[in-house]
Amino acid sequence: MKNIFLLLAIVACLVACGTAEEKETGKILTEEEKKQAGKDTSNFTTVAWLDSTYTNLGKVKEGRVVEVGFRFRNTGDKNLIIANVQPGCGCTTPEKPEKPYAPGDEGVIKVKFDSKGQHKGEHIKNVMVTANTVPSQQVQLLFRVEIID
Repeated sequence: MKNIFLLLAIVACLVACGTAEEKETGKILTEEEKKQAGKDTSNFTTVAWLDSTYTNLGKVKEGRVVEVGFRFRNTGDKNLIIANVQPGCGCTTPEKPEKPYAPGDEGVIKVKFDSKGQHKGEHIKNVMVTANTVPSQQVQLLFRVEIID
């Protein structure tokens, strides 16, 4: 009987340790885990935007959907957790990364812009990214597009 309890204790320990390790190496986090990461300043990290936080997409025919990517790298020593990616309007649809990024890892936030029904001329669109980063937990990604006939 003692052997069964010992075996169960070892299995429980291995399962618990495996779960924590999986989260460290890129498992998808729950919304609650993402919220906690934004509150625990001891786990804040730094991020570098590899190209720019502003992109000019140029001229786009009305009705087309265009995509832009904003590449980043975790330059700190803690996991980078992107808690939220909020578009500025309904014509802009970002893809929010769901997994944490280990120190040194790179990723991309993809954003689609649907020009259907948009008025002709210049548009500046934004996406607000919230993460466990210093010096600020938020960064605004911008892109410009000119809608033509």
